[in-house]
Amino acid sequence: MTVASTTQLKRPIWHTVVILTLGLWLGGSLLLDWVIMPSLYVSGMMTQPGFTSAGYFMFWNFNRIELLSAALVLTGVLALGKSQLYHANLAWKAAILSSLLLAIALINTYFLTPNMCAVGMPLNVFESVQEIPSVMNQLHAGYWLLEAVKLSVGGTLLVWCFRQKAEVN
Repeated sequence: MTVASTTQLKRPIWHTVVILTLGLWLGGSLLLDWVIMPSLYVSGMMTQPGFTSAGYFMFWNFNRIELLSAALVLTGVLALGKSQLYHANLAWKAAILSSLLLAIALINTYFLTPNMCAVGMPLNVFESVQEIPSVMNQLHAGYWLLEAVKLSVGGTLLVWCFRQKAEVN
């Protein structure tokens, strides 16, 4: 009697989950930052009185998707680190970078977006000329700095995941 054992190395699905999540998240960020917001600016929507509440609604939804994406990426990276497919040094670095992505999403969701909308909200409805407050420029600078960090960190994680998936295959 012969027993044939066929054990195959099961590849975790976390590589695919992390790659897809990062790709969709970073693609959505680029679409929002480089297509939607500039087109709203060029069309004159930003000078309309209801733009602050419309912008808050749009960013409120996107920030929640960012939080879910960051949590999914962090979970995937931690799961990949435990599956012994990553080198210990790379798993540690990837966990730190994905934690940084989660921190950026939290800052955008609970600090920058509410403060930008609060600063941009008109308090006097009868006032026709509105100037952009200087605080708004500082908040925008902080937002763009965090976006640049998010895109570079997310891109780095994406490259690492592609390389690790190629090594596993």
